[in-house]
Amino acid sequence: MMVTETRIRVRYGETDQMGVVYHGNYALYFEEARTDALRQIGVSYKNLEKAGVMMPVVQLVMNYKKPATYDELLTIRTSLKTLPTVKIVLDYEVFNEVGEFLSSGSSTLVFVDMKTQRPVKCPAELYEKFSTFFK
Repeated sequence: MMVTETRIRVRYGETDQMGVVYHGNYALYFEEARTDALRQIGVSYKNLEKAGVMMPVVQLVMNYKKPATYDELLTIRTSLKTLPTVKIVLDYEVFNEVGEFLSSGSSTLVFVDMKTQRPVKCPAELYEKFSTFFK
């Protein structure tokens, strides 16, 4: 299993009038954690796209337990529990700076060939990098 951590400080504009993070911003937090997780293992979205592969989100699930608030430093733990095929499923857990569990979620993305707009298998280079976590 691959596990990475990304830290994000809640900005004022991400909160509502009560200083609580607006629920829709968790999608952005998960996206940041996902791209950072790839970066941490030496892969970038930019290079995948240059190679002709897109990764559209086809499912996003979010569960809220406690609110995140303005200026908190959040830790988003991203986990890959199974090797990707034509799709990849990433799970997320969000904690505040004192370690309280705030929320969880998952995103499912599909590898798509930019030219044909059809699903393709996970690129070999990316699959090899993920494989090192499952040995």
